[in-house]
Amino acid sequence: MSTVIAFIIIFGALVFFHELGHFIFAKRAGILCREFAIGFGPKVFSHKKGETTYTIRLLPLGGFVRMAGEDPEMVDIKAGYRVALLFNKDDQVSKIILNNKEKYPDARVIEVESADIEHDLVIKGYVEGDEDEQIKVFPIHRKAVIIENGVETQLAPHDRQFGSKTLGQRTMAIFAGPMMNFILAFVVFVMIALLQGIPTNDPALGKLTEDGAALKAGLKKGDIVNSIDGAEISNWNDVVEIIRKSPNQQLEFSIERNGKEHEIPVTPQERVIEGKKIGIIGVYTPMEKSPVKAISYGVKETYFWTKEIFSMLGKLVTGQFSINALSGPVGIYVSTDTVAKSGIYYLMKWAGILSINLGIMNLLPIPALDGGRLMFFAVEAVRGKPIDRQKEGMVHFIGFALLMLLMLVVTWNDIQRFFL
Repeated sequence: MSTVIAFIIIFGALVFFHELGHFIFAKRAGILCREFAIGFGPKVFSHKKGETTYTIRLLPLGGFVRMAGEDPEMVDIKAGYRVALLFNKDDQVSKIILNNKEKYPDARVIEVESADIEHDLVIKGYVEGDEDEQIKVFPIHRKAVIIENGVETQLAPHDRQFGSKTLGQRTMAIFAGPMMNFILAFVVFVMIALLQGIPTNDPALGKLTEDGAALKAGLKKGDIVNSIDGAEISNWNDVVEIIRKSPNQQLEFSIERNGKEHEIPVTPQERVIEGKKIGIIGVYTPMEKSPVKAISYGVKETYFWTKEIFSMLGKLVTGQFSINALSGPVGIYVSTDTVAKSGIYYLMKWAGILSINLGIMNLLPIPALDGGRLMFFAVEAVRGKPIDRQKEGMVHFIGFALLMLLMLVVTWNDIQRFFL
């Protein structure tokens, strides 16, 4: 059960912060965000606050922010439609009811002559029961809603739609998702450094394991190693190297403790790793805690894992890795189970690595992903005008279908690898 909880928290956090990036920059650009969703498929939880509905959906395979204008905007109110109107105190239309009008006895029913719900925000028509049979013009409030089958959907004036924004604003609204994944990874690595400490190369003993040779011999955390078997020690790497070379061989440790020198014999235990016998004494690397160094550590770890993931992607493209090396949700779950057994700090580091991976994957120029959309923006910047929306939408639809197919293949490979 602990693995399930860890998986849900980690995967949920990665998706949440990714979508939060889209959401923040979309709102800053003035785009109406209709929904902020974690997951896909049927709604499990839904809560509306302000203009946005926040939902958790059944399939934990990602998330989305539904911005006005990304999809065709609702229904087109055409001439001849009979609609009911409700007004606010300023005599502006606040609600446009398309059906089930009998549920709104106070509404004014009109036969539409024309309607502009994006630019001029007016609706014109003949009022039922009005004897003069003149076309009336009704101004529509900018935050009016359309009600169809009892469901309210807020209107999005053109200036609040995604497509109306500048290329720079649209680019940031899309790029901000992957960007937040890198920021999240950096924050996680900094937290690890602040809570656990940063490995140092000082020749001082870190935490001792309860069943290790060091504790049994009388060594203590913080002991400074001056020499081992007469060989001078200048850093932690020297300590590790001598111990690894000496399984089952007694070593004479010359250490400094509270200003006094002590000679302590220690016999490293033998362990076989990848067919090689090495010595261990049950001592962790010495750690130090420093806010300044924690920030530096966060930058270095984020850079290192970004470089490593790009390197692995390069090997996949050149054929050094096959598709069987890829992991989907099942593979990530199994890996999370393994990492969780090693402790909270390993789990935090795993979350940071996954966050970087999610950010990089989304930046790849693949249709349906953020990188694919950014690629279309780059083409728009070069040619000076956007690509036809229908053509772009078709490319993204095909890309999404292929991604789902790839996900099925990868998931099946994971199931065969781990469970069959």
